[in-house]
Amino acid sequence: MEITVKNLSKSYGENKVLCDFSKVFEDNSFTCIMGKSGVGKTTLLDVILGVTKQDGGEVCGTENAKFSAVFQENRLCENLTALLNVKMVTDISGRYSESDIINMFKRIGIDATDKKPVSDFSGGMKRRVAILRALMADFDVLVMDEPLNGLDEETKGSVVELIREFTKNKTVIMTTHDSAEPKLFDATVIQI
Repeated sequence: MEITVKNLSKSYGENKVLCDFSKVFEDNSFTCIMGKSGVGKTTLLDVILGVTKQDGGEVCGTENAKFSAVFQENRLCENLTALLNVKMVTDISGRYSESDIINMFKRIGIDATDKKPVSDFSGGMKRRVAILRALMADFDVLVMDEPLNGLDEETKGSVVELIREFTKNKTVIMTTHDSAEPKLFDATVIQI
């Protein structure tokens, strides 16, 4: 699914974070957006997702798109188990069985049969739950805001493998501060 961003502008009071930003995110492409803190990376993702309204410009190609997202905050249902957090998005489509989900969790080092709520999880574990939930949802476009933040190198490797697997033939837009991360996904890099 191709997404076209044309002359996007967004300010928060006197602070202009996006000024006439344009970019075509091609169908089945993986794009990493890089730039200093405060330049508008998260704002750009929020406008594409429809979470934030831009001041000017337009975003085309999102009308019939099915989005999934990994936000900077994990946005999990803290009182639910890891398994239930993922089942919330997979039960709608019925594409994955409970054992499929449990096996995916195993691959990223989480025991999804554990009945404790995710509020008891470490930050890195919560991040992995948020990523798996986004990957197992039914989507055409995946938007990820610094998804690998807080993951140790070993865990990062298995999460990257899973992201690559689930995003074949999908459009992915991701922000990162780490110049090594685009290489992990053979991604196109844009600086803003």
